[in-house]
Amino acid sequence: MALVSIVDLSLSFGHPPLVEGGNAQIEAGDRVVLLGRNGCGKSTLLRCLAGEHEPDAGALHWTPGVTRGFLPQEVPAGLRGSVYRIVSGALAEEAALLADYHVAAQDVARDPTPPALARLARTEEAVEMAGAWALHERVARAIADLDLDGDATFETLSGGQKRRVLLARSLAGEPDLLLLDEPTNHLDIDTIQRLEERLLAYNGTLIIVTHDRALARSLATRILDIDRGRLTTWPCDYGTYQRRKEEALAVEEAERERFDKRLAREEVWVRQGIKARRTRNEGRVRSLERMREQRAARRGAVGQARVRLQTAGRTGDMVIEAHDLGFQWKGLDVEAGKAPLLKKITTRIVRGDRIGLLGPNGSGKTTLLRLLLGDLEPTSGSVRHGTRMEVVYYDQLRAELDDERTVLDTVADGKDMITFEGRPTHVHPYLAGFLFTRDRMEQPVSALSGGERNRLVLARLFTKPCNVLVMDEPTNDLDVETLEILEQVLIDFPGTLLLVSHDREFLDNVVTSTMVLEGKGQVTEYAGGYTDWLTQRPPPPPAPSPFSPVGGPSGPISPPKTRSKPRKLTYNETRELATLEPRIEALEAEKENLHASMADPVFYQADPDAVATATRRLPALESELEQAYARWEELETIREEANRRQGP
Repeated sequence: MALVSIVDLSLSFGHPPLVEGGNAQIEAGDRVVLLGRNGCGKSTLLRCLAGEHEPDAGALHWTPGVTRGFLPQEVPAGLRGSVYRIVSGALAEEAALLADYHVAAQDVARDPTPPALARLARTEEAVEMAGAWALHERVARAIADLDLDGDATFETLSGGQKRRVLLARSLAGEPDLLLLDEPTNHLDIDTIQRLEERLLAYNGTLIIVTHDRALARSLATRILDIDRGRLTTWPCDYGTYQRRKEEALAVEEAERERFDKRLAREEVWVRQGIKARRTRNEGRVRSLERMREQRAARRGAVGQARVRLQTAGRTGDMVIEAHDLGFQWKGLDVEAGKAPLLKKITTRIVRGDRIGLLGPNGSGKTTLLRLLLGDLEPTSGSVRHGTRMEVVYYDQLRAELDDERTVLDTVADGKDMITFEGRPTHVHPYLAGFLFTRDRMEQPVSALSGGERNRLVLARLFTKPCNVLVMDEPTNDLDVETLEILEQVLIDFPGTLLLVSHDREFLDNVVTSTMVLEGKGQVTEYAGGYTDWLTQRPPPPPAPSPFSPVGGPSGPISPPKTRSKPRKLTYNETRELATLEPRIEALEAEKENLHASMADPVFYQADPDAVATATRRLPALESELEQAYARWEELETIREEANRRQGP
């Protein structure tokens, strides 16, 4: 039985409708990636599935009792309190007890007075009686995986950090259906990888909107595609979907050409002379009228962006040279143990280099760009620039956009013409190349979506000729088709490129070397892109426990090692234990089938995408089995201990 069935669903915001008569079924355990162009209705459909938006027509049929979790693109207003309270607050009745225990434990860690110890004991006993330790562990793990501070105040966080808190809340809730709208926005590569591992091992159903192709390739077992108002389901992985979608579009194009030729012939026939019209077949005329209606109702494919980049004259061979470069923001006390943000960076960038900058959020990637460009004065070392540099800088904050100006004014400053490649060019066809319709060109910037804002920044920047292109997170919110076109533009760019991105596939396809900010001010250069860096980097230190510290200076919060009273299984734990054995049996059967398939040489002569999917699935399957066995053993131990204490 399907977890949810989408039946004749229609969604509209003006004309034409976003989705018209869509049908699909989502099965339990599916990992669905929802794809489509910017503005096609992906977020609206996700909000319908989350229960936050009503469809204009059609229905959603749910399996009774399904729980849902939702990560929206926008942060809801009115959320207050600590990160720990936000993450745990929407999960269960026990969440308030856990939040009280968290505060009491932090108070004891800071000042272990008798009143604080007494309060901790009371809250510990209350949590024990409610059986809420499992919930605490899920909250702690979600907070640690997303590198959050459990004691931080939610209201003081940046927009990106707030979305990470909401993502942690979604993961900790472990609903039957988890709906995630662009979960990788504002995440660095390490956090994206941890998120990917969590989602691969997730014991539930996922529907994700993402333009991160590496994540889609790793996760997807089913694709939902919105294209020109049609909702199509593809029961396959991402690579197979790309191939099948391309084949389907080619077949559709051929059918349309045949239809148009037939329509043209019929139009010639109906316009023949008086004698022909007197003897014409009325059935044929009615058929022609239907064909005209079909042709008028046809929705053409959304055009591809025609992104073009103006190039200036060549720079000298040497573009940027840094020697022992260091930087520290004022106010940090180095003697007190605060390491400089960047230190002793020596590098030489020559004409034609395409360099990617990698590192965790806050490690100093944007600062390093500004130092290399001369926008910041280094605290130590020196930077030297080459000759004839024409720099264009893409700012990840899109700071140059004025929300009150229209799209046309933003690009052309109120004029009808711009100069492109030395020739006057009308601004309307130029903006049409970046997928702006005439109506959209007259809209203020404040009315644009995230993807449209990104395309507008690119359109404005690319009116300026350059030979040094600096791009800080240019891929956020771009749909896959535009992303691939931008990739090709950057690959063909003959100048020098400095690129900050957390899109792993984008980095692999574009850059030829990487500068990695590895912490404590250290920057190391590697040949190749992201995947090449993975093979060259030194082995990472041992990973921390998944139930690592919640955050804050007071250290981890863990359940007490000894319990004053034996406890029984809660109602939810009893239900969970009953489902674990059949789940373990199903996973074992899947593992045996997978091993049998992979032991057959014929298997490797089949579809290479299927081989890759099976290869990725095996370690994830073993991880799921290990977690299921551990949880079964934990619950069985509690049950047996309670039975033993109770006696015959």
